[in-house]
Amino acid sequence: MEIERKFTIKQLPEDLKRYPFHHIEQCYLNDSPVVRVRKEDDEYYLTYKGVGMMAREEYNLPLNREAYYHLREKADGKVISKRRYLIPLPHPAVREGLPKPPEDYSLTIELDVFDPPFSPLVMAEVEFGSKEAAEAFAPPDWFDEDVTYHPEYHNSYMALQT
Repeated sequence: MEIERKFTIKQLPEDLKRYPFHHIEQCYLNDSPVVRVRKEDDEYYLTYKGVGMMAREEYNLPLNREAYYHLREKADGKVISKRRYLIPLPHPAVREGLPKPPEDYSLTIELDVFDPPFSPLVMAEVEFGSKEAAEAFAPPDWFDEDVTYHPEYHNSYMALQT
């Protein structure tokens, strides 16, 4: 089960270059259900995503390079290319009035900086272990709008727009 929230951001972190990142290229074979092929650095995957916005089933199957490029040719829409920065978020805040998480609780912000034709779009995604944790999350100050329930910010929607 994938449980994640998505946000636009107000500004890039000043020290962005110090964080590890992945080069990601992905495209879509279907949008309902979502079937995606992805190249992440030198690894390749076929992903199935079930119905849902914040929480949905997700299955990743490994592909080899040849299978990825074969399926990429069959994809609909545009290829999405982006750089994904992995930013640790130790001791994430929770909404006021909710219990604080354990002291060792941490999350990772996946900050996606999109290449053309989707630039200058930048979005942050945060994955959670439960729906309750996702709903309790209070985003950092540099996050802007919560777009989790806005389909136009889902990569599958973006790729299939002409």
